[in-house]
Amino acid sequence: MKISFFTLGCKVNQYESQALSQMFENNGFEIVDCDNKADVYIINSCTVTATGDKKTRQIIHRLKQKNKDAMIVLTGCFPQAFPERASKILEADIITGNKNKNKIFDLVLERLEQTKTQNLAQKKYILPNDQDKTFEKMSVSKFRDKTRAFIKIQDGCNRFCSYCVIPKARGRVRSKLLEDIKLEATSLANNNHQEIVLTGINLSSYGQDINLRLIDAVEAVSKIENIKRVRLSSLEPELLTLEDIKKLSQIKKFCPQFHLCLQSGCDETLTRMNRHYSTEEYFNIIKIIRDNFDNASITTDLMVGFPGETEREFEKTCEFIKKVKFSRIHVFAYSKRDGTRAALMKDQIPKNIKHERSLKIIKIATQLQQEFLKSQINKNLEVLFETHVDNNNLKNLYQGYSKNYTRVVVDSEKNICGQIKKIKIIDTKDDYCKGIII
Repeated sequence: MKISFFTLGCKVNQYESQALSQMFENNGFEIVDCDNKADVYIINSCTVTATGDKKTRQIIHRLKQKNKDAMIVLTGCFPQAFPERASKILEADIITGNKNKNKIFDLVLERLEQTKTQNLAQKKYILPNDQDKTFEKMSVSKFRDKTRAFIKIQDGCNRFCSYCVIPKARGRVRSKLLEDIKLEATSLANNNHQEIVLTGINLSSYGQDINLRLIDAVEAVSKIENIKRVRLSSLEPELLTLEDIKKLSQIKKFCPQFHLCLQSGCDETLTRMNRHYSTEEYFNIIKIIRDNFDNASITTDLMVGFPGETEREFEKTCEFIKKVKFSRIHVFAYSKRDGTRAALMKDQIPKNIKHERSLKIIKIATQLQQEFLKSQINKNLEVLFETHVDNNNLKNLYQGYSKNYTRVVVDSEKNICGQIKKIKIIDTKDDYCKGIII
């Protein structure tokens, strides 16, 4: 029996898809790519933007056209947040949300057995988020063809930003027990994963429900012998304290790449967004990080076209990101989500203006990225190499990432995938650095 997974959205979704994939594989299913014909397709959806919902519908329609007899399972944030809309996707045989994803295996087996004797109606299994406030046990022991592995240590969000539907899709903050994190990290290390990325829906809030802090999880994983690096995914800036940053700087395995969600560089806009910091507070956190880490990279997410964003407010954002000097910025346009306060706000920004502002920010972001990459020239960086670069002219190119998440490409006659090498950076090109092995 062949099964395929299609994952949209964040690292948490990627982790959960990998955990489900491992569960099915351990029970005799053959995992195949989405391009191949499968008996069962599981689509793990994202609903952060309306575009994500549209992609989900398109994927399901395309897969059903490819194999009309295949079972389609829709799961994730879209059906959890908008169950009625999800139910209208008639090609989906099973629709389930984010609660009790481990149940998907049983639902698939049950459906496979029943379809032998009868035609079945769409099965819906969506539990309310407030029904169970504990962290759902789920683990992964290996990530296929990857040197870097994710561990989901936190779920849910209590922030209620005015534009965001995620509290509706993911529920309230829940944290993984420290012992479970250590067991999973040890298992991943035993399968040759040298770098662990700790991830969550609101990672900075890890431990709020179990009397711990994020630093506790970082310290626990860093003590596992065969793990060489510990990295954090996206963070809410105001939850990083001076004490946390100082402790992180003392952990040799910690990767100094901080993805601190900004969303806007204008205080008036941040207030309407119901973000919990000012630009001054954000900048002070950046300064503390740079004071405590040598050669840290600061990356972020930035939203343009939020309701009421005037040209003056937008220009404040442009000036602020230049002041911070981000190494990379993920730019996206505001997307109206039903059930959020922002959807009801006046002064919604026209699509063409959002597009123009996105292009302007992307141009600034590209310049900032180039400046950061050039700042790496003549530095010696430890790089974990991950893949061989497919280049017709040069067949010995390998790429990987430094601790501060600089993409580095080198020429090597030997296969260095899965190895950490000390590299001298000699040049930059596009969105990466070129180096030589020391």
